[in-house]
Formats: sequence, C-alpha cells, structure tokens
Amino acid sequence: MRSLLVTLLMCLLGASVGANEAAPASADPALEARVMQIAAELRCLVCQNQTLADSNASLALDLREQMRVMLRDGADADQVRRFMTDRYGDFVLYRPPLKPTTFALWFGPLALLIGGLGLLFVVLRRRSRLGAEHFEPDATAVHNPDNPDTTDEGVTT
Repeated sequence: MRSLLVTLLMCLLGASVGANEAAPASADPALEARVMQIAAELRCLVCQNQTLADSNASLALDLREQMRVMLRDGADADQVRRFMTDRYGDFVLYRPPLKPTTFALWFGPLALLIGGLGLLFVVLRRRSRLGAEHFEPDATAVHNPDNPDTTDEGVTT
C-alpha cells in the first residue's frame, strides 16, 4: 500500500513539472479585451492555424504583450494591425486585403481547381476517342461462347 502511495505521489509531482505559468494578463479588463479582440484577427506565425489569441506559443505570448504595450501607450487597433503587417507581412492577417500582392492568395485555389477540372476534361476526352485495343481487357469479363478467342477468365488468347 505504501509503495502505491509513493508511486501516485511521484506521478503527481512529475505531472506538475510540465505545467506552464499562466499567461500574463493586463490588470485592466478593458485593455485585455481589446488585446484579445485584435489578436483574434491575427495569425500565429508559429502555429499558423491558430489566432494569436488562441495560441500558447512563446512568440504569440510576446506579440500579445507587445499589443498590450502599444494599446497602453495610446495606439488604436489599426495602428497595431499596421505594425504587425509591416513587421510580418499580410500573411499575419486572417483576412488579408485584396491587392496585387495577395491575388495568388485569394484566387490561387480557384485557379488550381479550374486547371484541374480542365486537365480532367482533356484526359477523359482523349481516352473516349481511343479504340478498345489501347486498353487492357477486364479481368472480370464473362466467357463469351460466341467468341472462341476468349477463355473462362475473359482474357483474349
């Protein structure tokens, strides 16, 4: 019984070693709400599929702290977003603006879809024009007694 208690205590102590310290939050709840609102519009550069508000990466923590300092010093949300895009580019925005440098980002998926459908159309059209001699016979074809060149497996001899 004593060894079980010691083992349980060791497991609990081991689990607490990996625990992180709580993220620093502003003493002002209104400021913290503004930081989180802006951070929800920005992409974490480490995680890339999370917002800065959702991420626990050290860079995200540093950027949120930078936003707190900027907002405390009187910057507005547009100035904070401009600072982030000047430093990291439009990639940091979850909704990047439509401009010539982001056309590939906005229209690239549509262009790839149209190109893929066009390629599929061309391949299927060419295949439909080929004769039967260009294709392998079906392995599941049934023996045709009228055609002496087929075997029971449907393969032409």
